[in-house]
Amino acid sequence: MDKSWMHSDRRSKAYEFGVEAFLNFAVENLLTTTHIRCPCVKCVNLKLFEVGIIRDHVYFNGIDQSYKNWTFHGEPWEATTNASRNVEEDDGHSRYSFVSEEIDMDDNDFGDFGSDPYEFANVIGDGDQPVYPGCRKYTKLSALVKLYNLKAKHGMSDVCFTELLILQGDLLPEGNTIPTSMYEAKKTLCALGLSYEKMHACPNDCILYRKEYEDSTNCPTCGISRWKEGKDSILKEGVPAKVVWYFPPIPRFKRMFQSHETAKSLTWHAARKSIDG
Repeated sequence: MDKSWMHSDRRSKAYEFGVEAFLNFAVENLLTTTHIRCPCVKCVNLKLFEVGIIRDHVYFNGIDQSYKNWTFHGEPWEATTNASRNVEEDDGHSRYSFVSEEIDMDDNDFGDFGSDPYEFANVIGDGDQPVYPGCRKYTKLSALVKLYNLKAKHGMSDVCFTELLILQGDLLPEGNTIPTSMYEAKKTLCALGLSYEKMHACPNDCILYRKEYEDSTNCPTCGISRWKEGKDSILKEGVPAKVVWYFPPIPRFKRMFQSHETAKSLTWHAARKSIDG
């Protein structure tokens, strides 16, 4: 499908026809007119609206020009040449361990993006790509991690961060790899995270509010309230008194098996341990 209209003037006929073709394409593939992700530069496919609102957003805000593969609107994912690339390790430590040390992401930032561990291998390819030709200090990935950490630390809005990325790209030499939008940055960083679940718990560690206790407001064992008590001794309904984090192990095992070296260590007892009776 022709996508050249995305770079056209929003007042032109080419842009108008392109918007309508895009919306028709989305409706035909998603079979809905009310729950479609909005690709404008402010929503960056993070919010769902009906067709009419999306049309207004795309006209008023403009479409995110980095959204080249319309995967959220029915277009199949593009195959990547490095999909099977393995994450090698040096001296038992990942070359990209800086990621976990530097990045500070909110759990709602990436939705379900990070649920596929195989995406991690694709993103790591950016770790070897300099942020601009000749740069030795930063790669695309390390620079993006630093910038995103600033966003989280100082509470930047998505719009502010997008404008910062655009400015940064203009300041750096030609051929730089800095993303031009929040959507593109999130798409790069999404595979670095792994999912976790937050569960309400009894302050005295009696139970977790799940399964048969999911709708309970008081602990069946000790009777204490599920909700947090404010300074005025009034319960804040909806605000849990205690939250525990659950880290599902299977996605983490899949991530570890992406490295040949780590996979050898994980399977040592089954594959290499001597059996002497």
